[in-house]
Amino acid sequence: MATFLLVHGAWHSGRSWDRVVPLLESAGHRVLAPSLTGYGDKAHLLGPEVGLGTHVEDVAGLIESERLDGVVLVGHSYAGMVISGVANRVPERIAHLVFLDAMVPEDGETAVDVLPVTKQLIDAVDGWRVPPMPEQPPPLGLFGVTDPDDVAWLRSILSDHPVRCLEEPVRFDAPAARTIPRTHIHCVGGRPAAITRRPVPAGERVRELPTGHDCMITMPAELTGLLLEAAA
Repeated sequence: MATFLLVHGAWHSGRSWDRVVPLLESAGHRVLAPSLTGYGDKAHLLGPEVGLGTHVEDVAGLIESERLDGVVLVGHSYAGMVISGVANRVPERIAHLVFLDAMVPEDGETAVDVLPVTKQLIDAVDGWRVPPMPEQPPPLGLFGVTDPDDVAWLRSILSDHPVRCLEEPVRFDAPAARTIPRTHIHCVGGRPAAITRRPVPAGERVRELPTGHDCMITMPAELTGLLLEAAA
């Protein structure tokens, strides 16, 4: 039995994994899909002081309080920053890192460094919170989701994202963190032209899903298969 810890991306909540959690559990694994501070059941905690460090503490604290070991730590989108910081904190607890269509930072980088287009989101707001990106025509939709019912459901769980999360640097300088096996899952169905990926380092596993960014909603069974592969 593996332990999967699924970390949602910016604007989302732990509920974004609702279609994946039962599939992993039915395969016999333990699954945790918490909402980060400021989202879902923690939406009331959203504030200008919430940053990347807050979210790293959320996940690392959960691992420590639940005494989790051999964790398959999955980070979607912005949460690539989060799981990198968590791996730096508790590398001995992590068996595998999965970057799910995610930011993949180096030590000391911010989300803006990893994905420069993020700076445009910050510059477009007057204050500390960035609203979710608007729905676009297919195939882009709302974070890659185009089915009207799914779009309506997704919109109901989205929250604003604090600017501080995008401007705070990640710590990824622990030698043990760099030895953790990594899988990169790329969603290649529909992608805004301004979004670019960094090359994946040699020797790290890459898998693709022919769908948009929120593959946990659009292709949950296929994603589950890739997560099980990473845990094997």
